[in-house]
Amino acid sequence: MSAAAHFAAELRDRGFTVDERTAPTLADGVAAHRAERAPVEVVATEANSPAGRRLQERCGVRTLRSTQFLCHPDEFAEWASSRSGRLRMEDFYRHQRVRHDVLVDGDEPVGGSWNLDAENREPPPKDGRSWPRVPPIELDDIDHRVISSLPESCVGAPPDGRWPVTRAQAVARLEAFIDEGLPVFGPHEDAMLAAEWKLAHSALSSSLNLGLLRPMEVVRAAEAAHRDGRVPLASAEGFIRQVLGWREYVWGLSWYWADGPDGGWWAWNGLDATRDLPPVFTDGATRMACVASAWGHVDDHAYAHHIERLMVLGNLCLLAGVRPDQLVRWMWERFVDGAEWVMLPNVVGMSQHADGGRMATKPYASGGAYIHRMSDHCRGCAYDPKRRTGDDACPFTTLYWDFLARNEDRLRGNHRISTQLGGMRRLADLEQTRERAREVLGLLDSGEL
Repeated sequence: MSAAAHFAAELRDRGFTVDERTAPTLADGVAAHRAERAPVEVVATEANSPAGRRLQERCGVRTLRSTQFLCHPDEFAEWASSRSGRLRMEDFYRHQRVRHDVLVDGDEPVGGSWNLDAENREPPPKDGRSWPRVPPIELDDIDHRVISSLPESCVGAPPDGRWPVTRAQAVARLEAFIDEGLPVFGPHEDAMLAAEWKLAHSALSSSLNLGLLRPMEVVRAAEAAHRDGRVPLASAEGFIRQVLGWREYVWGLSWYWADGPDGGWWAWNGLDATRDLPPVFTDGATRMACVASAWGHVDDHAYAHHIERLMVLGNLCLLAGVRPDQLVRWMWERFVDGAEWVMLPNVVGMSQHADGGRMATKPYASGGAYIHRMSDHCRGCAYDPKRRTGDDACPFTTLYWDFLARNEDRLRGNHRISTQLGGMRRLADLEQTRERAREVLGLLDSGEL
C-alpha cells in the first residue's frame, strides 16, 4: 500500500494525472474509475497469478507483459513440455543461465560447476554477525497516512521502515547487500540465529515482488561482484540460483500446475494431512526455542528466511500432519513477500510434500539434529534434540520418527529416503517413540508444547 502511494506521488511530481482511489475490490475500483473518467481503455501489467489474470480479463483490462520475471509462463510451459521426464529445478536453472548468459562461458559454467550448494552449508558464524546491517528507513508522511488507514485486524508489529517502498530505497538496499552481505551469503545461507532475523540474506524479495527492482539487475549486480573479485563464486552462484533459478521456477510451476490433475495446488494433499494449524502459529507461545524464534521474526518483521520457513515452521507442520492449505494461508497473510504464486508451490510442494512428489523428490522432514547443527536454538531450549522419548525429548525428533512410521507405505518406494526408513525400522523404542508422539501432538493442539 505504501509503495503504491509513493509511486502515485512520484507520477504526480512528473506531471501525470493520477486517480488514486480505495474500493472494496479491484473490480469495483476499475468500474468506478471507468464510470468517473470514461477512459478509452484500461491497460495494466499482467497479474502474477492465474486468479489475478482472470480478474483482469473479467474487468476488460488490456494487459502488457510483466517485467517482474525473466521466464514468462508461456515460455516455462514450452520448456516443461520439452522435458521427457520429471521437471527438475536444476535443469531449469541451467537453462536459464545459458539463455540469459549468466555466469557462463559459452554453454559451460564459470568455474566448471553449475551448482556450488555443497560449499554453502556452514553452521552459523560464531561471532553472531548479520550482513548487511539494515537500518530502518525513516517513515514519511505517506507512510504515516497508510499506517493510519490499516484495519485493526492487522497482526504483527507496526511497520517500522524495515522494507523499501520506493525505487531509490530498494536500490540502496541492493547495493548494501552486494557490498556487505553477498560475500558471506553462500556459506551461511542455511544457518539460523535467534538474534538475527535475516543473517546474510538479502531481504530483497519484497522489492522484487513490488517491481521496485527487476530480477536481471539483481542478477547482474551479483555476477559483476564476482567477476571483479569482490565476491566468491559460491556466494554469487548461490544467490543467483535463488533469483534466476528458484524464484522463476516457482512462478512457472504456479502457472503450469494451477489447474493440474486432481484440482491443482489448492486441492493437493498427498499425505492426507488433516490436523488444524496449531495455536502456536497464532500466539507464538511455545517452549520450542526454534519455533519461538522463527515465529518472533515473522511477528516483528513479517519475514523469516528460507530455512526458518522450510525446516522450522514448515517442518513442524509436515511432521504433525497439518493441512497444507491452512499453512499456505497463514504464510500468505503474514509474510511481506507472501503471494499466492510463491506460497502455493513452496508450501504445498516443497515444504509439505502434498503435491505427490511433483516438485521435490523427497519430503523435507528432519528431526532436531538438523536444527541443532544449523542454529543456536538448542542451547538452553527446554527440549533435547538427541532424545525422542521422555518429557524433555525434542518434539521435532519425536515427530520425525512418527512421521516416517505413519507414512511408511507411501514413502517405501522412494530411494532417497530408504536409509531413513531403514533406521526407523531398527529403532528398539519405536513404539515408545510413537506413544510420545501422540502426547506431543496433543500438547501441540492445546498450545502447551
